[in-house]
Amino acid sequence: MSRRIIGVDVGGTFTDVFSLDTESGRAGVAKVPTTRPDQSGGFLAGLRHEVESLGEIATVVHGTTAGTNALLERKGARTGVITTEGFRDVLEMRRRDRPRTWGLRGDFVPVVPRDLRLEVPERVLADGTVERAVDLDAVRAAGRALLDQGCASVVVLFVNAYANPENEARAAAALREIWPNAHVAASSEILPEIREFERFSTTALNGYLQPEVAGYLDRLEGALKGEGFGGEFLIVQSNGGVMSVDTACRLPVRTALSGPAAGVIAAGYIAESAGFSNVITGDMGGTSFDVSLIAGGETVLSPQTAIDFGLVVRTPMIEIATIGAGGGSIASVDAGGLLQIGPESAGSDPGPVAYGRGNDRPTVTDANIVLGRIDPARPLGDGLGALDLDAAKAAIRRHVAEPLGLELMAAAEAIVRVATSAMAGAIRLVSIERGFDPERFVYMPFGGGGALHAGAMIAEVGLARALVPRYPGVTSALGCVIADMRQDFVQTLGAMLDELDLAALRDRVQAHVDEGNATLDAADTGFAAREVRVELDMAYLGQTHTVAVPVSVEMDGATVKPVSAGAIRAAFEATYHELYGRLLTSPIRVLNLRTAVIGKRPKFDLATLAPDPGARVETAAKGARPVYAQGAWHEARVFDRLALPVGARIDGPAVLEQPDATIFVEPWLAAEVDAHGNVLLTAKESAA
Repeated sequence: MSRRIIGVDVGGTFTDVFSLDTESGRAGVAKVPTTRPDQSGGFLAGLRHEVESLGEIATVVHGTTAGTNALLERKGARTGVITTEGFRDVLEMRRRDRPRTWGLRGDFVPVVPRDLRLEVPERVLADGTVERAVDLDAVRAAGRALLDQGCASVVVLFVNAYANPENEARAAAALREIWPNAHVAASSEILPEIREFERFSTTALNGYLQPEVAGYLDRLEGALKGEGFGGEFLIVQSNGGVMSVDTACRLPVRTALSGPAAGVIAAGYIAESAGFSNVITGDMGGTSFDVSLIAGGETVLSPQTAIDFGLVVRTPMIEIATIGAGGGSIASVDAGGLLQIGPESAGSDPGPVAYGRGNDRPTVTDANIVLGRIDPARPLGDGLGALDLDAAKAAIRRHVAEPLGLELMAAAEAIVRVATSAMAGAIRLVSIERGFDPERFVYMPFGGGGALHAGAMIAEVGLARALVPRYPGVTSALGCVIADMRQDFVQTLGAMLDELDLAALRDRVQAHVDEGNATLDAADTGFAAREVRVELDMAYLGQTHTVAVPVSVEMDGATVKPVSAGAIRAAFEATYHELYGRLLTSPIRVLNLRTAVIGKRPKFDLATLAPDPGARVETAAKGARPVYAQGAWHEARVFDRLALPVGARIDGPAVLEQPDATIFVEPWLAAEVDAHGNVLLTAKESAA
C-alpha cells in the first residue's frame, strides 16, 4: 500500500490538493470547489479525489483561511478582556491612526466591545517591579461577569507584563479554575514583547479566533479519523513553517496568512531548484492576488501585519501584499464612468457568470473565457460542467461594454487590462518601492489564474522572464508538503549593549531552544536537520525604530554557547551599515530577542515532476483556436502542457492547458520547458 503526503490549501474559491506518493515519487493534483460555511466538506472531497482510503495517507498538511476569514468577516467568538485599571481602551485607541488619510473621524470597531473589557487592580512597572499584586478576587468576579455575558473566551492583558509576567500568570491561573473551556490566555504567553497595543491586539485577536479555529480543526481532525486517517495532521503558519493541531488551536493567530505563505515557500524551492534565487511571486486565486518577494533565496519576514484596519497581529509572517484582483473579482463601471475590478468577488458560489450558478455580473474569469484564453468546454476544478460562454458575453456587454460605449471584445480586454494594472501595482509595491530592480527577478505566477496574466506582468513591470511551475494551480498545496516545522519566540530585553547580561541572554535563548525542540520532539515527523536562528532588535540610543540583527550562535548539540558583546556589536554595525551606509557614535540598545527553532522536513526531488522522457511536442498538440490579444484576433496553438517534453519551445500565441491552470503565451513571448517541467516565458528575441 502506498503512503502519501498530501497538502491541502483552502482558498476562497477552490480547495487545492497536491498529493505525493513517497515510494514512487508520483504526484497528483486536484481542485474542488471550497464549501461554505464549513470548509471541511471541500477538504475531504479533495482527499477522496486522490486516495480510495484515507488510511493510505501518512501526513496531511493544511493551509487554512479559517482564521483570516473570521477576522475579515468579524465572525470570531464573543471574547472578554481583563486588564489593568486605566487600560481598557488600548484596543480602541490603537496608535491614534485612522482608516483614511483625510477626515477627523474613523469608524473602527474593536473585536471586543467596551462592556466586555473589564479592569482589575494590579500594577507592574516597566522595570518588572510588582508595585501592586493582582487582586485575584476581582479577577474571578470579572471572569464570572464575562461568562454571564456569554463570552466563549477570555484574555488577560496587563500593562508591562512583558517585563514581569507574575501578575498575569496568577490571574490566568485563577480564570482557568472557573472557565468552562480551554480558551484562556495571557498576553505574556502569546507575545512577551514591549508596546502594549501590539501585545494587547495580538492576544485579543488570538482569543477572538480560538473557539472558531479550534472548533474547525477539531471537526476536521475528527472527520479525518472517522474515515480511517491515522497519520500526522499539520497546519501551515504565517511564517511559512508548519505546526501541530494542538499548537494551532492554542495560537490560531499564527494562521493569519497560512495559505499564501505556503505558496511562497513552494515558489522559493521551485525557483532555487531551477537556478533562480531572486523571485517575485504572484498567487492569483478566485478571490485575491497575493504578491511576495524572495531575495537571495530568503523570504522576507515581517514582524507584524494588519489583517484589516486596526486588527494588528504581531507575529513573524512572510511579507505578502494582497489586493482584491482574483479570477472571481467582479468588473463594474462606477458612477464616474470608470471601470473597476473588485474588491467584491463572486467566489466559488455563485462564482463567475459562466458557471451558471446565478451570478449575472462579469468577472475577470468571464473576460478570459470571452477572449478565448480559457476553453469553456474545459473548466477548472471538479464539480463544474461546461462553462456558459454566451452568458459571459451577455454579462460583459450589459455591465461593461454598453456603459463604456465599447465593442464586446474591447470591453473584455479592458477588464483584463485593468486587473493586470492593479496586479502590476502590487508587484511594484514589493519590488521597485523597496529598492529592488524587477529586471533582476524572475516572476513566478501561480494559483488558478496567475499564468493567464504572466506575459502582461512581464510587460507592465519590466520583469525579465516568468517561471510557471509544473502545477501552478496547486502551488500553495505543494508548499504545504515541503514546509518546515518552525517555532518562533520573542522576549523583550530592554538593555544597553554595554550593560547586557550575557549569561541571562544565553539562558533566554536556551529556554527558547528547549521549548522549540520539545515541540519538534512531540511531532510525529522525521527531520532531515534542525536549525536555530537568533536575531536581536537593536538601535542607537534615541532611535524609535530598530533593525533586525542576525546573531551567530554556536551550539554544542542542543546546548547554546555564550555569545560575546563584541560579536553582537559587530553584527549590529554590519547590519546597520548595509541598510544606511553609515554608522553613528551613540550608545547601542538591545530591545528584543527573537529565536526561531526549525525542524527541516525532507524535501522531495522536483525532477520527479518532470515530463515523461518519451514525451513529444507533436503528441502534446491539441489543435488551435482563436484568441483575442492586443486588440486583434490571433490563431493560437493549443497544447497539453503536462505532455510537453523537456526542452520544448513553443512560440506565442499559444495556450498551454492542464487540469489545474491555463498558461497564455502572448504573441510576443516564447515558452520553454526546463528540466523540472517548469515553463520559462521570455520575449521571443531573448529566447532566440
